Amino acid sequence: MVLQPGPLHAAITDLKKENTRVILMTPQGVPLRQARVRELSSETHLLIVCGHYEGVDHRIVETLIDEEISIGDYVLTNGAIAAAVLCDAVIRLLPGALGDSQSAIEESFSDPNLLEAPCYTRPVDFMGAKVPDVLLSGNHAKIEVWRKQQAIARTKQNRPDLST
Repeated sequence: MVLQPGPLHAAITDLKKENTRVILMTPQGVPLRQARVRELSSETHLLIVCGHYEGVDHRIVETLIDEEISIGDYVLTNGAIAAAVLCDAVIRLLPGALGDSQSAIEESFSDPNLLEAPCYTRPVDFMGAKVPDVLLSGNHAKIEVWRKQQAIARTKQNRPDLST
């Protein structure tokens, strides 16, 4: 099934405003990265188009779509799930969306080539697994060095495709 151009053209042109960015969620799009999410969070108005099965008539892509975005190298039955992923990633960067403004700064992909270090909470000892001593030390300089080392190691293990 391919969405026909007539109804889709009518919907997009009806909803589009002066500062609207029209995005098509598609496996053929540019891979979504945190840097692009940051850019999109500063846009005034996003209009997200979701294809179904085979997508949308390409004439719509050529005339009304500003960019095509993919959330990964796989295919879904429709773009609504991908749109929900995009929305969640953008919304969490909007002012006030997170309880602490630092939360969106100190996380995986804040540095595009580095995953976040592991995090821990109480209790200090859970079934014999303990919070690393350095995190309990109160020495913020040592904690920061440890976090950086852990982030590098975690990135090498889980995402060797990222350069560190």
